[in-house]
Amino acid sequence: MSPKEEIVASRKEQILQSAAVLFASQGYYKTTTAHVAEAIGVTQPYVFHFFKTKEQLYIAVLDRATERIQTAFASIEGPPEQLTHLMGEAFNNLLESHRNEMLLLMQCFTTPEPGVREFAKQTYSNIYERIKERFENAGVPDASREASLFISCGLIITLSEVLEMPKLSPWRDPD
Repeated sequence: MSPKEEIVASRKEQILQSAAVLFASQGYYKTTTAHVAEAIGVTQPYVFHFFKTKEQLYIAVLDRATERIQTAFASIEGPPEQLTHLMGEAFNNLLESHRNEMLLLMQCFTTPEPGVREFAKQTYSNIYERIKERFENAGVPDASREASLFISCGLIITLSEVLEMPKLSPWRDPD
């Protein structure tokens, strides 16, 4: 990769990181591409060079989070009776290391924009299918139900994190 290509890749990464922080703290509608540009010291047209619309930028952040989750879940190895727990730990680790992206992904279905809503629908369907397949391959009984419950648990964890109410999560550490 040439030095110029490295700079461009670095700037694109900065745009995605800044967008994740701003979307997570301000929400989709209050965040503008001008805010993202200002946060990293570039112009708004520079942001548009990479992402033609705010929606494309938002979906790019969500897509990156999806890849992180898929990679984390695919790398988990363990016996069937521990698989759910180990994958839950992987999700919690992602919440620690990529909090904004994970929270955005877990809440993206609440954004009513048609493109975002379709992305959420497809992404959740893909995540469900991959988890179900992992559980089936591991011999987890009733893999479909367990995959649904696993995603439900992730949504509860997200709710407790967003509202800063750990008591909502049945998996919280005792006080």
